[in-house]
Amino acid sequence: MAFPIVDRPAPAPDTSTPVRHAVIFDLDGVVVDSFAVMSEAFATAYAEVVGDGPAPFEEYRRHLGRYFPDIMRIMNLPLAMEEPFVRESYRLADKVQVFEGILELLLTLRVRGLRLAIATGKSGPRARSLLDQLGLLPFFAHVIGSDEVARPKPAPDIVRHALNLLDVPPERAIMVGDAPTDVASARGAGVASAAALWAPPEDVGELLAGGPDVVLHRPADLLALCPAVSAC
Repeated sequence: MAFPIVDRPAPAPDTSTPVRHAVIFDLDGVVVDSFAVMSEAFATAYAEVVGDGPAPFEEYRRHLGRYFPDIMRIMNLPLAMEEPFVRESYRLADKVQVFEGILELLLTLRVRGLRLAIATGKSGPRARSLLDQLGLLPFFAHVIGSDEVARPKPAPDIVRHALNLLDVPPERAIMVGDAPTDVASARGAGVASAAALWAPPEDVGELLAGGPDVVLHRPADLLALCPAVSAC
């Protein structure tokens, strides 16, 4: 899918901090709005494996950013829920929406010379399939899932792996996420963290208590932190 090239004049770089060469994004709640799809898939999986009664999706959402099997263990739910959850997530993928402003953000960051990656709680194949279906996969040099590292978020492994693949030192990157696990993973890898609030998390207070380095209220806010690489 071809996209027009969009750019805006980059602000003058702040020489007190390193110019960013890379941005690592979480996927759900940052790049895509998949909460309705996840809720439906979770309800179906719960009904098939657990049985009658309301599916505790609100609790599940509080753990987003973690790998699905880890969430099941935390919630004391059967790991067998993963198969129907993944099946339904694939089936409903065409209902996932890209957040307003994300496409322009990705275009501008690429024009400015930054390298982009995804570090998600999803499995790698599912994340790449979704991004491909949405036409966003070409923007990202690497898409890493929780099944592709030894320890998923909140451990720093997935962010460190992204840095290695991007060949960028920690101080030249920033991680954008909407969950405390994203902030913790970035901090453990020595990377600055940005809290994305355009899809208000289940508990904003918990996210902010995690100590992100910056808070972003809309995708375009990130551009002030990411001047053109050629300007450094």
